[in-house]
Amino acid sequence: MEILNDVLTDVAAFESRAAKRKFDHIIGSSAALQSALAEAERVASTDSTVLLLGETGTGKELVARAIHDMSHRCDRPLVKLNCSAIPLDLLESELFGHEKGAFTGAVAQKPGRFELADTGTLFLDEIGDLPLALQPKILRVLQEQEFERLGSGHTRRVNVRLIAATHRDLAEMVQLKEFRSDLYYRVNVFPVVLPPLRERREDIRQLVLHFVKQFARRIGKQIDEVPTAIMNEFLAYSWPGNIREVQNLIERAVILSNHGVLPNPLPTATPVPLTPPAPQGTFRESQRELILKTLQIVGGMIGGPGGAAARLGLKRTTLITKMKNLGIYQPRSQRSTGKFPGIG
Repeated sequence: MEILNDVLTDVAAFESRAAKRKFDHIIGSSAALQSALAEAERVASTDSTVLLLGETGTGKELVARAIHDMSHRCDRPLVKLNCSAIPLDLLESELFGHEKGAFTGAVAQKPGRFELADTGTLFLDEIGDLPLALQPKILRVLQEQEFERLGSGHTRRVNVRLIAATHRDLAEMVQLKEFRSDLYYRVNVFPVVLPPLRERREDIRQLVLHFVKQFARRIGKQIDEVPTAIMNEFLAYSWPGNIREVQNLIERAVILSNHGVLPNPLPTATPVPLTPPAPQGTFRESQRELILKTLQIVGGMIGGPGGAAARLGLKRTTLITKMKNLGIYQPRSQRSTGKFPGIG
C-alpha cells in the first residue's frame, strides 16, 4: 500500500511539474493570474468547451495553447481562427470549407477549420464577432459534431474540442439580441477569466524585464539599465492594452535606446534625447545642465504630462529632490504653481 501511495504521489508531482512547464511562456506570478491558470489546468484534461474571457491583450491565445498542450489531444492539431479578422462573406467558407464552384472564385476544393481541427482543438478567437446568420451552424457542429461544406450535400463528422475567446460581454449581447442565447450557453460551459494587467501589477516588472531581454537579443542591442524612475512609471501606468501594449512599447524603447539605457516609451512622456556619458568628474554638472535645459524647453513647468519630470522619465517629487541636490532651487512663492521661474 505504501508503494502504491508513493507511486501516486510521484505521478501527481510529475503532472504538476508538467503543467507548470506548459505555462512557462506565460509571464507572471501574481495571485490573480495563478488563479486563472489553475482553472485552465483543471479543465485541460477534459473535452469540455472553454470560454476565455478578458480584455484585449491579456494573453487568451497563450492560455488556449497551454490548455491544448495539457490535453490528451496535445499531439493533434490546434487550429486557430480570429472571427473578427475574416470578411463576412468568407467566414463561412473558412469555418466549414467549400467545394469547387461553390461560389465565384471557388476554383478548388478547400477544407474548413473544423475539418482541419478534427481529433484536435479549434480555437475561435473573438467569438463575439460571429455574425448572427452563422451562429446556428456553429451551434449545430458543436452539438452534433457534423456539418456540410459550402456547395456540398455530403455531411461530414468531426471530433473537435472548442476553445473560444472574447473581450466582449456575451451575456449582455444576448440581452441585446446580438448573440444567440443557445450558442452562448453552449460555449459558456467552463469560463476562465484572465485578469487585466492593472489587476496584477506585481507582474509588470517581470514582464518588462522579459521583453527587454527578448527584444535586445532580437534587435542586437545591449540594455544594461532600466532606470528606477522609469520602472516606477511602468508600475503606475494603467496599461489599457495589457500585455500586448507592454510588448509593443518595450520593443519601441529598445529600438530607441542609447548607451545601454532604456528610455521611457509611455505615451504620456516625451523623452529628452540622452547625451553620451560625461567624463569622470563632470557628471553632476552635465546632469544639472540637462535639467536646466529641459526646464527651459517646457517653460519652467515641473509636473504635468508635458512638464520636465515627464520628459526626463522621473516622478515630479524625484525631480524636485534632484534639483535641490544640484542647487536648482524653486522660490517658495512659485511652488504652488509648479513652475520654475526665470526660465525662457
